[in-house]
Amino acid sequence: MPQSNEVVSRSAEMSKSSTGALEHRGEPFPSKANKKLMIPGMSSISFLGGGGSPLSPSSPSSPNVEAGGDRVGLLSRVETRLYHRRWVMLFLFSAYSASNAFMWLQYGIIGNIFMHFYHIDTLALDWLSMIYLATYIPLIVPVMWMLDRRGVREVVLTGAAFNCIGACIKLGSTEPYLFWVTFLGQFVCSVGTVFVLGIPPRLASVWFGESEVSTACSIGVLGNQLGIAIGFLVPPILVPNVEDMNELAHHIRIMFYITAGVATLLFVLVVIVFQEQPEIPPTQSQATARSIPPEEYSYVASIKRLLCNKPFMLLVITYGLNVGCFYAVSTLLNRMIIEYYPGEEVNAGRIGLTIVIAGMVGSLICGIWLDRTKTYKQTTLAVYLMSFIGMIVFTFTLDLGHLWVVFITSGALGFFMTGYLPLGFEFAVELTYPESEGTSSGLLNCSAQVFGIIFIICQGKIIDSFGIQAGNIFLCAFLLIGTIMTGVIKSDLRRQRANTLAKEEAEKERLEGMDYGATALITPPQL
Repeated sequence: MPQSNEVVSRSAEMSKSSTGALEHRGEPFPSKANKKLMIPGMSSISFLGGGGSPLSPSSPSSPNVEAGGDRVGLLSRVETRLYHRRWVMLFLFSAYSASNAFMWLQYGIIGNIFMHFYHIDTLALDWLSMIYLATYIPLIVPVMWMLDRRGVREVVLTGAAFNCIGACIKLGSTEPYLFWVTFLGQFVCSVGTVFVLGIPPRLASVWFGESEVSTACSIGVLGNQLGIAIGFLVPPILVPNVEDMNELAHHIRIMFYITAGVATLLFVLVVIVFQEQPEIPPTQSQATARSIPPEEYSYVASIKRLLCNKPFMLLVITYGLNVGCFYAVSTLLNRMIIEYYPGEEVNAGRIGLTIVIAGMVGSLICGIWLDRTKTYKQTTLAVYLMSFIGMIVFTFTLDLGHLWVVFITSGALGFFMTGYLPLGFEFAVELTYPESEGTSSGLLNCSAQVFGIIFIICQGKIIDSFGIQAGNIFLCAFLLIGTIMTGVIKSDLRRQRANTLAKEEAEKERLEGMDYGATALITPPQL
């Protein structure tokens, strides 16, 4: 059961015994009476020790530092603990996220093949990717409400169910006249992605300690990027560009059976294994968040506070610009490569794989760097600037006629552009604490979907009218705007300040308690 979290001063019973020694008698410690811990952005919140009992300097939940096993004790009156199974929750979620992300790109990276098979135009093909973005916008608000009210487990379980159902629907779409069936399956999978994208920061905060929360968030994001990487690599291998329609239908059917099997297995594992939260909170800030009664939390009021938070709203816009550009590049990559390198569908997939693998490395490095330095603003700005520079280099080297150059420049672009994803999530949590991590990340992703749709449609039209290079310059201009806006975001690290104040207050109380305990044992001199 979750521990209640209210700091209560332990009463001391004081009376003079026959020997003149002092005994405890029901009176409060003079320096500790009605002491409360103030958390930034919140009203005064009281904490109670593990198990719901008051804490004292001599209680079992007193400061206790252990590095081994599952337990990590902080200098605090709130018991905290890390469980080994937190990694099972994280990697299971990452696998489910990867499955969903794979199905987003399984059409676009071999778009010319699906256009030939289903007899569709480029706009219909692009909508197989954009439906993921369009679905997110109207559904994110009810899903954020569900995350706050029903918890992580029910959201992840619902998303895994949609992912499984959508993958199974696609099994019936392997005929040229059944495009509407494959679009229906893709739509159902897109509903599942609404239950995926906002989970990493929430999952990291609920299960992981202060020194690893950014790394855990990066791994959660990395799962989605792994699915995109597989989506770039595997479809060109499973579905070669052949003229015979029956043979092509056979290859498409094999790909759909594999994705349906994996999605079904992951759904079963989520039902059996995935848990809501640990019994004991991992950090002081998470203990504080648990102490807020559900009836006192207003979802509408939380949204209003976020919309009035100027640094966060700037981050929402800049995050949308960066990730929207990534969505556009990922969706239109096949057209870019085939334009300059005809017949290189497989290498187009490998270039996309390079972008994402480099981004996965960037995500992990950025997460570890944040855990060690806590330099959220500086790191976010540096990575954003390098994304802009990487896009410029990619744009003006794409037509040189050397695929190895494209591999290098795309890798550099992916390292920073994809590496930015967990930075945005973690920076948002810092700027908005103690608001729900799911709400802040949901607004970030909603911005990304809106800009993604706009950029995909506009860049596609620009490519049709003016060419590949003009379309990429269009994206460079918005990355420059995003870099400038990131530079003016005020760095207000509320979560870090909450954890620091909790530790300082707990240490102060521990030392005062020790001093008073020593004083209470002194026997007055006999006259």
